[in-house]
Amino acid sequence: MQNTQDIQMRTKEAMCEIARGASDFIGQEYIASLVERFFVTNERFIVKAGFDPTAPDLHLGHTVLISKLATLQRYGGNVKFLIGDFTATIGDPSGKTQTRKPLSKEEVEKNAQTYKDQVFKILDPQYTEVCFNSKWINALGIGGLVHLSAQFSVARMLERDDFAKRYRENLPISIIEFIYPLLQGYDSVALNCDIELGGNDQKFNLLVGRSLQRAYGLEKEQSILTVPLLEGLDGVQKMSKSLGNYIGVTENPNTMYAKIMSISDILMWKYYELLSTLTLGEINQLRQNVEQGNVHPKSAKESLALEITTRFYNADIAERAKAEFQKVFAERQMPSDMPTMEFSENEWICKILHSSGLCASSSQARRDIQAGALKINQQKVQDENLKLAVGEYIIQIGKRRFLKAIIK
Repeated sequence: MQNTQDIQMRTKEAMCEIARGASDFIGQEYIASLVERFFVTNERFIVKAGFDPTAPDLHLGHTVLISKLATLQRYGGNVKFLIGDFTATIGDPSGKTQTRKPLSKEEVEKNAQTYKDQVFKILDPQYTEVCFNSKWINALGIGGLVHLSAQFSVARMLERDDFAKRYRENLPISIIEFIYPLLQGYDSVALNCDIELGGNDQKFNLLVGRSLQRAYGLEKEQSILTVPLLEGLDGVQKMSKSLGNYIGVTENPNTMYAKIMSISDILMWKYYELLSTLTLGEINQLRQNVEQGNVHPKSAKESLALEITTRFYNADIAERAKAEFQKVFAERQMPSDMPTMEFSENEWICKILHSSGLCASSSQARRDIQAGALKINQQKVQDENLKLAVGEYIIQIGKRRFLKAIIK
């Protein structure tokens, strides 16, 4: 028989871990009761997070939410990893000023499979069920949709910030966009959710789920936990592939490790809080050791880079990535392995940088060259109009982006 005081202590510690880094946390008392029940009876509860498969690959910004799901799994959560295969065909602006382009069924299926392949690097498959909301939304029918629509007023919908902004500016809002949060909320009814997680831009939609659970007679209201958007490598903008400041979960391990090592010493602690499996106590102790000079910040960052690279690969590969980073960046040697691409004679350097992926665009390549970031065969080059003759060249942008270009 477990001691009551011990159960209460464990529950309090679990709630600190669940709450860490959260933007919004509504219904904490309910979650605490679920966790306490799990510790006493081993009875698990339902945690939901929805993902519209709008992009084929995840980056670390996406994994903030997935890591929080993994935390809840440790304390009794059965995760319903919801692929919004139906709602992805509608389009939700999610804070944007225009309707998002709907996806085809083929695009949804392809991207959903990529998600499934990637999330189990973080989640425990034993306590994860991948769901598709087309299963119950297709069964809802027109009568069910009309009944669902009757549960919310237009005035309530206009409480959502992006809708209100577009309404004030006389920008179009389609009726189908009003339906989107209702369908997302209905997911919580269909799955009988205890807790729903989402980004902090999804708070309104998550609250709709609470209202609909009441309207449909469920004897509970789901608790809500939202997580912040993770800043990218620049430490300013949110992590985004379009901004080029991202760390992809399928990146080459050497690149992943090097990118993590490139973040600032200040941003490192947010990454620890939102991404590391270390407890808050362990992170606070490490931070204190750094501040007191007992641990160098670079050493703390190496531990973070090793942990994350190990998560998506394994310990041996992560250690090799660390050794490669030391070789290339600390000892300033060339990397052991780098991508190789072939180009035609007199190819424009900016086109090479763009098509190889070293730069996000030709205009970005121009800016990088003007800033002195380009080296060819270890020599700095600042001619943005350069065209390469026949031969082999080692092209480098910044500290960690390399390419062997073969000009034929």
